Amino acid sequence: MGVPELTCKELVEVITDYLEGRLPPERRVLFEEHVAFCDGCQTYLEQMRATVRLTGTLGEDDLEPEARTRLLGVFRDWKGR
Repeated sequence: MGVPELTCKELVEVITDYLEGRLPPERRVLFEEHVAFCDGCQTYLEQMRATVRLTGTLGEDDLEPEARTRLLGVFRDWKGR
């Protein structure tokens, strides 16, 4: 058997857990190994870190109710794909 690898799609699905320090150690290693060799995922990780840094001060109450509803709808639609 080969060494398990993390695909780009799997990385996208667990990036929040990675950034929040919730990935189990073995998954974290796979994540970091993938990012070390995948330019696209390196860029994605950098973009997500920038997004967190820039929006980290926003709270749920900072969003207009309509914007919150639209964002939740987008995430629900994306998750269903």
